[in-house]
Amino acid sequence: MGLITKQSEVDAMREAGRIVALAHSAVVGAVAPGITSRELDAIVERVIVSEGGRPAFKGYHGFPASICASVNDEVVHGIPNRRRLESGDIISVDIGAVVDGFYGDSAWTYAVGEVDEIARQLLETTEASLYAGIRAAIAGAHLNGIGSAVQSVVDEKGFSVVRDFVGHGIGKNLHESPQVANYRQPEPGPVLRPGEALAIEPMVNVGGHAVKTKKNGWTVVTLDGSWSAHFEHTIIVSEGDALITTSLNG
Repeated sequence: MGLITKQSEVDAMREAGRIVALAHSAVVGAVAPGITSRELDAIVERVIVSEGGRPAFKGYHGFPASICASVNDEVVHGIPNRRRLESGDIISVDIGAVVDGFYGDSAWTYAVGEVDEIARQLLETTEASLYAGIRAAIAGAHLNGIGSAVQSVVDEKGFSVVRDFVGHGIGKNLHESPQVANYRQPEPGPVLRPGEALAIEPMVNVGGHAVKTKKNGWTVVTLDGSWSAHFEHTIIVSEGDALITTSLNG
């Protein structure tokens, strides 16, 4: 893991994040009953390429698409396909881009049409847990305070945090150390330093936290069939509030 300290590195991280955020904005305008995740994948790839970036996921360890698209009980790493989304579904869209050798990575879970109350609460809770984790990511604080903050929000609403998949360091590589757990751990972990770039990404299930990987080797689903949401931002730790690189608001 390296530190993002040079201004040129920060600028590249911010540009990669800006492109990811623009791609999510395009998804917001496109998600509706009747669209397919394969069509969303094509939309995202066009945005990334047109803005001068490269899709980070396409070809990564053999992944076949530019987005991970995970619907309903799919937690992460869903492969885009021709299934048409229906009103009431939820879909997690995970997007990564590379600019000048630096990465941005962000996931958001979207409601398709009108969703029920449980789905709405799941989305709101998972998003709130992400921002709780980001607020805990301050230079001088301990790494595992992020997971503690995330889990506190999730536990209050009676949902479950996935344990088998976690956030990660990011920068010149899509996945770097350290691992960033989304749940409370017995040890405080290392002290965060200014310039550490992290992808914080809580995955939250309506039911239990257990998951399994489907036979395609990629798509992770909840073991009990309950629905799952996934929210993620790339951040750079500082002495004050973390810099969120994957937000158009900075």
